[in-house]
Amino acid sequence: MKKYSVGVLGATGMVGQRFVTLLANHPWFTVTHAAASPSSAGRTYAEAIDGRWAMEDPVPSKTAGLTVLDATADLEKIAQNVDFVFSAMAMNKEATRALEENYAKLECPVISNDSAHRGTPDVPMIIPEINPQHAEVIPYFRRRMGLKRGFITVKSNCSLQSYLPALHPLWEFGLEKVLACTYQAISGAGKNFKSWPEMTDNVIPLIPGEEEKSEKEPMRIWGQIEGGVIVNASEPDITTQCIRVPVTDGHMAAVFASFAKKPSLQEVVDRWKSYSGIPQALALPSAPKQFIHYFPEPDRPQTKLDRNLENGMAVSVGRLREDTQYDIKFVSLSHNTLRGAAGGGILAAELLCAEGYMD
Repeated sequence: MKKYSVGVLGATGMVGQRFVTLLANHPWFTVTHAAASPSSAGRTYAEAIDGRWAMEDPVPSKTAGLTVLDATADLEKIAQNVDFVFSAMAMNKEATRALEENYAKLECPVISNDSAHRGTPDVPMIIPEINPQHAEVIPYFRRRMGLKRGFITVKSNCSLQSYLPALHPLWEFGLEKVLACTYQAISGAGKNFKSWPEMTDNVIPLIPGEEEKSEKEPMRIWGQIEGGVIVNASEPDITTQCIRVPVTDGHMAAVFASFAKKPSLQEVVDRWKSYSGIPQALALPSAPKQFIHYFPEPDRPQTKLDRNLENGMAVSVGRLREDTQYDIKFVSLSHNTLRGAAGGGILAAELLCAEGYMD
């Protein structure tokens, strides 16, 4: 496989730091440019994140000495010297949308962790095991923008990764109605307990904007390409509640689902155990060998025990039962900054490289 030079925009933030650590020894990708806001620009990466490093692993030596660039002011310099960028900028949506479009206009592909372009009709929102075919909308984006190589692809909201992968293998049974209550780690807000002491011994029943994303984005992921744009699916009906809980990493979901043709519990388990996607078929570097892990034990999955399965890229499910109001109910879990954020973005980039979109 070809080797790629990549940049990380927003490299000093929590998701940016996760990108940097995951890319430190990546077999295909090498971080050659780290960029952030003007306040960090001009210093080495090690200096810029001094006192702010939130990862368990130390700062990668390959990145520590890089001079941090201004993601906006140094845009042309970055775009001309990398094969593509990962975007994790902490800016308002309008500024992020414009910045990512400007990189694309310079023929630099953008793999974004931000929500700014999740509603753009010809920008795919890819979960590689679920809707890799949505990459086929990229040529339409290029045509609209007058580009040869540049494009933008986005990652879904991290909360979706805790329950959508468990629902997707059951699509053939006619998924009609879903209720999902998510219990989300504080790293999803870019925080840890040191920076957010109010979360210790506390639960906050509000994550602004999260429920709207959790209800709308699955319809886009399950949508179809029509006339060069992604048209959202009309089913199933989804309602969610999203709650912040005092956990460092890992989003858990309590899920209830009904179907046109109710599956047996064994059929559900069989679909989970046998399901795999293109990342597994291609043996992409970041892909889990087993996408969905089913636990028959009544007290699993557990956040502390199971969030790091397969380097944090697998999804765990358990407590599968019949329900009195819905057909089935279960609990599922994913690592929100690995599968849900940076790791999911890297896996999407691997898929796009393997399928020739970066060349």
